[in-house]
Amino acid sequence: MELLFWLSVALIAYSYAIYPLVLLIVSGIQQAMRDTRYLWRRRERRSEEAKVWPNVSIIIAAYNEEQCLQQRIDNLLQLSYPKEKLTIHIGSDGSSDATARILMAVQASHFRAHIFEQNRGKINVLNDLVALTDDSILVMSDANTHFETDAIENLVKHFDSPEVGAVCGELHLVDSESADNKDGIYWRYEQMLKFHESRIGALLGANGAIYAIAKPYYQTLPSNTIVDDFMIVMNVSKQGKQVVYEPNAVAYEEVAPSLQDEEQRRVRIGTGNYQAFTRCLWALNPLRGARCFAYLSHKVLRWFTPHCMLVALLSNLLLAAQPAYAGLLLIQLLAYGLAMWGKRKSSRGESLPGSLAFLTFFVSMNVALFKGFYSFLFKNVQGTWQRTSR
Repeated sequence: MELLFWLSVALIAYSYAIYPLVLLIVSGIQQAMRDTRYLWRRRERRSEEAKVWPNVSIIIAAYNEEQCLQQRIDNLLQLSYPKEKLTIHIGSDGSSDATARILMAVQASHFRAHIFEQNRGKINVLNDLVALTDDSILVMSDANTHFETDAIENLVKHFDSPEVGAVCGELHLVDSESADNKDGIYWRYEQMLKFHESRIGALLGANGAIYAIAKPYYQTLPSNTIVDDFMIVMNVSKQGKQVVYEPNAVAYEEVAPSLQDEEQRRVRIGTGNYQAFTRCLWALNPLRGARCFAYLSHKVLRWFTPHCMLVALLSNLLLAAQPAYAGLLLIQLLAYGLAMWGKRKSSRGESLPGSLAFLTFFVSMNVALFKGFYSFLFKNVQGTWQRTSR
């Protein structure tokens, strides 16, 4: 029982604390080797601009997005990428609000509105829109996202290299009322991991708000796919192509207005994560090298952290007769109690101090993930929309 307890604790600690340190060391060594090769040979420095800008299609699936859609269209029409090289495709997936009417009113020559009468789910719209374009680069995004004007240039410049199959941009979260950047510690921590995973050729998936792929590597996904952004880019990796992180390709989205809204979103993402796990067993092959290392450490162990937390709690209960383990049990119960208190305060709109906010977020995130696991096991997983506030 002691072994079970400490193994569960060790797996959590490894994924969240030890793996990042190992990643930083490996990334630093690889970068030092690249710099040394450059100084020795004076070659192999990537150009900062594409020699010839490729034809690009922006692909967005929208469902009941009347509140933000016009602002999104205006943002896309103001991008600095050459208009003759850019086509914007937005598909309405059986929307019941004014989404279709807004799309049909757009007059720009490089804009294409696609009205689907039946609500079939996001991935079905993406599959259809991709099939309609012949452009070599696909930029995938969401209807509630805002791009910096040079975002497309920063994404597509990497495709000068034939080894690159996908590029992930950087998403900043902002408050809807103050427009302040609300990137929390956890979000910045995740961005740091992406940056260094990209350096060692092990970047996993992408954020659906802003990423680009070379069209030949887009693989049509099943209609019940939930985390389409992750699966699309993982399929690029499966074909042996590099996935690059580009922090200068910036997009913005509003934060979820409450912890409850964020939890609802994470339950669905959690369901999709376990679905993705069953479809990406190939990535656990040690012959995949750095990709296997990052996938197991950053994704799989994270997805099973709530299970480890539960095992740690139950095994600790059975060991509580020993004074040392009684103390550890008290610490666990106190932490969960504080997280519940923090969640109640958050639900009332009260602000939380930093340490309590992080604890509340961590516990709530893993509770949502476990609910997603239950949903994956016992519910009929569908790819149809469940719109949230973010």
